[in-house]
Amino acid sequence: MPRPRCCRRISITPRVLYYKPRGIPLIDLDEVVIAADELEALRLSDLLGLEQTKAAEQMGISQPTLNRILTAARKKIADALVNGKAIRIEGR
Repeated sequence: MPRPRCCRRISITPRVLYYKPRGIPLIDLDEVVIAADELEALRLSDLLGLEQTKAAEQMGISQPTLNRILTAARKKIADALVNGKAIRIEGR
């Protein structure tokens, strides 16, 4: 049985939940789902420029866990940008 997932502190609520390529109806697009914890990890590390240890501390998780979250989030964002997919933000 896997270990229970610990709570992750998320200090933002995004105002926009969808991003999509311009000029293509949303119904015609594949979509990539970004979880709220992935968005928070991106915000702390990439936007605010915090070191991973500090960002992990703010989220209440370990640095290796933050690294895994960041890797997954960056891969999803890259997939959406390169392949013209919509990005949906969900969770809280």
